[in-house]
Amino acid sequence: MRLLLLGGTKFVGRVIAEEALARGWEVTALNRGTQPAPEGVTVVKGDRTAEGGLAALASGEWDAVVDTWSWAPAAVRDSARLLNGRVGHYAYVSSRSVYDYPLVGGADESAKVVESSPDIEGEVPYAEAKRGAELALEAEFGGRALLARAGLILGPHENIGRLPWWLNRIARGGPVLAPGPHDLALQYIDARDLAIWMLDATAARLGGAYNVVSPAGHTTMGELLEACVRATGSDADLRWIDPERIVAAGIEPWTELPIWLAPGELYDFLHGASVARAVGAGLRCRPVTETVEDTWAWLQSIGGSAPQRADRPNVGLDPEREAELLKG
Repeated sequence: MRLLLLGGTKFVGRVIAEEALARGWEVTALNRGTQPAPEGVTVVKGDRTAEGGLAALASGEWDAVVDTWSWAPAAVRDSARLLNGRVGHYAYVSSRSVYDYPLVGGADESAKVVESSPDIEGEVPYAEAKRGAELALEAEFGGRALLARAGLILGPHENIGRLPWWLNRIARGGPVLAPGPHDLALQYIDARDLAIWMLDATAARLGGAYNVVSPAGHTTMGELLEACVRATGSDADLRWIDPERIVAAGIEPWTELPIWLAPGELYDFLHGASVARAVGAGLRCRPVTETVEDTWAWLQSIGGSAPQRADRPNVGLDPEREAELLKG
């Protein structure tokens, strides 16, 4: 299989490249060359935000392309137009953020999506960016476009900082603010499971939208944090705090307390998707313990500090704020 990867050096793109190479696929990656790609990838340089940035792809044919773009949809529109007729299948790492908020728990791919356009250039909200890219691919590739609407993505190489923050916080030990309830069900996808599913779906030439995230309740907040304690070998004491107290204290879910959301509309939106279609198409999710242990091992291998995307806010709770709430 000749795979063209648009990206391929950071988090999801890197993991997809590694999985494709492990299958013996021939991988070519277009990126700016600011970070090294996995060994074995043929890199061609190009900046999709610059005029002529796709010149390196003016010729050549591939069996499939995988695209991880997250910004202005016009970049995906341009690549789709350029490659149509020279690739057989186009897979896109989209997001469940494309759905119109609020979204009832259990909603599937038929739920209403946000308004957008494939022709938007410049800065655009994340949801509109992903949806605009989907529209661009539907216009050019129709049923040959796979729209993998991922949810929360965790695992080694994470550059958002969510699971790395929890691991490093718990590794410091002592009393740890653990946002409850303990049995709060979570939905996420290990980047490696996303990569495996996307490449399997690409090989099978699947098209259309799929919610690609673990089944609701694949793990819980308690299981996640307890796995962090075991993986780090920490003496951390998890102090479970009711969500009402956390919200009343003005602590921001998702950012100050990564991954966690208090039960309610936003929680239903992000942790309550139907994934029956993707599961029916072969999606399998590894245990949370494996994701946590492998992420901790990767963190240790790079010195403990995870890379951070410049376009995403830093995450994590200030130690003084944590201490105040624990004291109360």
